[in-house]
Amino acid sequence: MCEKTVRIGLVGLGTVGSGVAKLILEDGDRIAAKTGIRLELACVVDVDTESKRPVNLPEGVLTKDIDRLLGDQSISICVEAVGGTDFARDLQLKMLAAGKDIVTANKALVAEYGNELYRAARENERCIAFEASCAGGIPIVSAIRSSLTANRITGLYGIVNGTCNYILSNMTARNEDFAVALAEAQEKGYAEADPTLDINGSDSAHKLAILASIALGYEISLDDIYVEGIESISKDDIRYGGEMGYCLKLLAIGQVLDENRVSLRVHPSFIAKDSALARVDGPFNAISLFGSAVGQILFYGRGAGMMPTASAVVSDIIDVALGNSGTSFKHLKLKPRSEVKPLIAGIDDIESRFYIRVMAKDEPGVVASYGRILGEHGISISGALQHEGRGPDGTVPVVITTHITQQRNMTAALNDLEKEAIFSGAPVCIRIVNIPEDKD
Repeated sequence: MCEKTVRIGLVGLGTVGSGVAKLILEDGDRIAAKTGIRLELACVVDVDTESKRPVNLPEGVLTKDIDRLLGDQSISICVEAVGGTDFARDLQLKMLAAGKDIVTANKALVAEYGNELYRAARENERCIAFEASCAGGIPIVSAIRSSLTANRITGLYGIVNGTCNYILSNMTARNEDFAVALAEAQEKGYAEADPTLDINGSDSAHKLAILASIALGYEISLDDIYVEGIESISKDDIRYGGEMGYCLKLLAIGQVLDENRVSLRVHPSFIAKDSALARVDGPFNAISLFGSAVGQILFYGRGAGMMPTASAVVSDIIDVALGNSGTSFKHLKLKPRSEVKPLIAGIDDIESRFYIRVMAKDEPGVVASYGRILGEHGISISGALQHEGRGPDGTVPVVITTHITQQRNMTAALNDLEKEAIFSGAPVCIRIVNIPEDKD
């Protein structure tokens, strides 16, 4: 097979960048044999040229000089692996202006500045490939953009943050407190020293913004997404929910509602224990998609880590080199913000079932009180659970599940429950998400 050599520039030699360099250098022969493309790592730029990395670069490849990369006309594809947004945004704009195609795993950048960068790429007749930005080694972006093009995507339910899934899995299996499960995740490398963006839902929101934009064909803004994290989740609620047949996950949800309106949200969700996503444990990711023709499809795999993410980055490099990414990027049409904004449903408009836990004084009138308050707001009770025994303040936990109601009704009811004298403190409320599944 006649090989075509493609020279690659890489900026950032951290975890992801090192994995990318490792794949290109160590698997180059196999890639060339399969594709006819010989990837040559021509220039690697990093502020730190002294630290030891898990990859041995060829002599003279590593430099601190970004202009060396930008000015080398023989380098046609650049990988941005620096992370963050401001510097990375400026860097990508310079790469595009220099005539480079871009491959990135930078989810925050694509979510926050993707629309601007896409326009810049088209103005410079270049492309941006971002498969690795959403779910590590899971090829979800290419599946939506290519394999599922014939479908109208009507629903997306994803576990897209391995840190949160690991924490919730351990809280469920071991009855651990949140702080204990988080510390273990950090010890094993599944959580950062500062895990804020993971546990507060921001990371999942970034990924949802990207996936929803290409699935729906909309210019999505992070402001369109309602976000709740898992910081306040109690092992008690996980246990009580489990007794009622549910498993707790942090879900990224995109739903097409009536008249093409869309609900985009990230929040802790109780889902049925026998659902496919409930069986996704530890640091793994999974995305369940619903298409008008194909029905339900489930994508599962490692959503982060050096080599899974590097796998997606290098696959993008190959796709750009073959011309596939350029063609699909050229035909990526997104409805502009002026038309999209009116279609985004606010959180108050969504309909859901709910799990509620109140701490009640152990005296007559509890059932009558919560029944009356929920009824006043048009909320029908589906089930209730109360354990014997008293808490340290003389209260007992009462768990209630509801039938479907609007969020605005539930918000009003929670305010009234908190004011009721027979209950102590603010109620806990977690949405119950019924994920439709294809079953014969």
